[in-house]
Amino acid sequence: MKTIKGPALFLGQFVGDGAPFNSWDAITRWAAEMGYVGVQVPTWAGQLIDLAKAAGSKDYCDEFAGVARENGIEVTELSSHLQGQLVAVHPAYDECFDGFAAPEVRGNPKARQAWAVEQVRMAITASRHLGIKAHGTFSGALAWPYQYPWPQRPAGLVETAFDELAKRWTPILNHADENGVDVCYEIHPGEDLHDGITFEMFLERVKNHPRANMLYDPSHYVLQCLDYLDNIDIYKDRIKMFHVKDAEFNPTGRQGVYGGYQGWVERAGRFRSLGDGQVDFGAVFSKMTANNFDGWAVVEWECALKHPEDGAREGAEFVAAHIIRVTEKAFDDFAGSGTDQAANRRMLGL
Repeated sequence: MKTIKGPALFLGQFVGDGAPFNSWDAITRWAAEMGYVGVQVPTWAGQLIDLAKAAGSKDYCDEFAGVARENGIEVTELSSHLQGQLVAVHPAYDECFDGFAAPEVRGNPKARQAWAVEQVRMAITASRHLGIKAHGTFSGALAWPYQYPWPQRPAGLVETAFDELAKRWTPILNHADENGVDVCYEIHPGEDLHDGITFEMFLERVKNHPRANMLYDPSHYVLQCLDYLDNIDIYKDRIKMFHVKDAEFNPTGRQGVYGGYQGWVERAGRFRSLGDGQVDFGAVFSKMTANNFDGWAVVEWECALKHPEDGAREGAEFVAAHIIRVTEKAFDDFAGSGTDQAANRRMLGL
């Protein structure tokens, strides 16, 4: 077993135009002050990283990582969630997702998809330059509008969607393999890969590609009423990244999983700051440790109630308290009587 690394923080919810969240040096110093030793970097945030330079220059990446290291911070992973979303977009969501793309490709789905693919490829290359072995992203979605089977889905509709999704991602996965980087899909509602079954459907179509892996986040499973602990054991060989995020699900006589179109405060299922929700993180960290997960525990702060800086500070303390420093010996070694094969045979009457 290995001790999970952390605490780390995903910067996606914090980067902005005001100090200390608008520069790489300042935000890493702030993260260290909050109690973190690592950060996960959103590659769409130009305030923090120049993705094209990171993909084209190892020297740039060395300097980038060096700034963070001087502030006591390691770069844990890069994220291309927003760009990965655009690898596959159903036309119903074209306008909603256009804002994720560069201005020059908005309103042009074909150009936007090509831009997104190149963005993800650059993020994977940059990961190699940084010496990082895992990359977080979204799968995008073609079948999601048909998630609920009414009206009745035509035969082959979902299969066609997943065939196309695999076709779009296979060249990216091959690029990841060439660079020694695992692509970790965050299993997330709104994506075609939103639970274990859909991940398996995709995995089958990419021929069990060794670089097609998971970003595990129990909060998304709580809101689906999915067994988030069993999920760890089922997919332990594919879980290569870990978001530590809490959630709660409190159904009423008026609403349940679908939320009644309510905002995050009014929904039966909502994300919470760490320790304020229902996830059994003691069990989660125990299973991840027992299954030999050796990556980073990365706080992703999303809460409709608590201030983000309070959530970040409390999150660092929460994760630090849950990381299990693995034992190097068995607790009952003191009672051991040594190894004697002859004695073993006598004890068995052999």
